[in-house]
Amino acid sequence: MRKSTHWAQMEEGGVDLGMRFLLRIYLLFGRTVLQLFLYPVVSYYWLVNRQARKASQAYLARIAGFAPALNLSGSACSSYRHFISFANAIIDKLAAWSGALSLADVKYHGRDQLLAEIEKGQGAVLLGSHLGNLEVCRVIAYLDKKMRITVLVHTKHAEKFNRLLNQYSPNSRLNLIQVTEITAATSILLSDKIAKGELVIITADRTPVNNQQRVSKVDFLGAKALFPQGPFILASLMKCPVYTLFCLKQQGKHVIYFEHFSDCLKFPRKDREQALQETIQQYADKLQHYCLKEPLQWFNFFDFWSDAESRVSNGHQENVTRLTCL
Repeated sequence: MRKSTHWAQMEEGGVDLGMRFLLRIYLLFGRTVLQLFLYPVVSYYWLVNRQARKASQAYLARIAGFAPALNLSGSACSSYRHFISFANAIIDKLAAWSGALSLADVKYHGRDQLLAEIEKGQGAVLLGSHLGNLEVCRVIAYLDKKMRITVLVHTKHAEKFNRLLNQYSPNSRLNLIQVTEITAATSILLSDKIAKGELVIITADRTPVNNQQRVSKVDFLGAKALFPQGPFILASLMKCPVYTLFCLKQQGKHVIYFEHFSDCLKFPRKDREQALQETIQQYADKLQHYCLKEPLQWFNFFDFWSDAESRVSNGHQENVTRLTCL
């Protein structure tokens, strides 16, 4: 069996220069002109990147089998639509970074409970994903003048994105923190932010960069997939309310869904593995629910399920290294 490439090994080339160029085009000429630049690039990427294209087709074929009513297939045409959806998401990212999005461009579901927590000075952990467009969370930062948001990301380019954000929005209350592993220092830093009433967003749908931290195998879109345990363990250490966060583009608007997930995640040592398994399955079920709402906005262009299959076939031990903060 050919070993699949881990998502973290798919490097983003020329990110700093490329994003600055695209953002400049967007600011000078608007969305329509930017599409003239972006669509050919994405089309070329779709043609030459066989691995991403095949992963897209495999995912869409899985969706077609799991939810036939969505009328999708694993065809090249459906895959191309998938990539064009990604191109539009990039444009939306640029709009969010430049401050071009306003509250009028965004709709919310379930935010009242979260706002009530914030008004009491209570911070919270938001479990995000690579479904939809988390960059629109910039707009969330303007719901309240005192609100600050920290996003944990695995990309090496977090500092570059921070500089780009600050250049065009110096008063931004959004901060990106790059992490390759969750350590005691990470836990202390985030605990401090939660204590100050801030929001911490953690993506919970990709296995660790170093492939050594703990994972759980759960059901997702009709097959077993690996999800990281780290975000959930970290959220439990924060001892604060936990919500899920999904931002989907629907009918021309960005629709942000907040759902209460737990008052406080707890994983007793006695039955920790079972509790983690049940919690992560609960998250995977929510992710699946929203994925079926807008399947073309799932932007994981790698074989999301292959690691679970290979670990079964190779007899790999999943629980290799415990989080250093435990």
